[in-house]
Amino acid sequence: MSAPTPAGPGPEERGLQPPDFGRPSPALLARADRGYARFLAPTTPAASDDGDQDDAARQR
Repeated sequence: MSAPTPAGPGPEERGLQPPDFGRPSPALLARADRGYARFLAPTTPAASDDGDQDDAARQR
């Protein structure tokens, strides 16, 4: 025999997920902002070293 089908929707339960599931935490957003700002920051050109191997390749 089969069990009877419930007449309405089941009771609201929290389950295993926290209430803010899928919403990033403020700490995570702050970390992402710092990383993005570092990505967009202007960079300084690398200093050229004397006697670099690239110098020999340029003279060919």
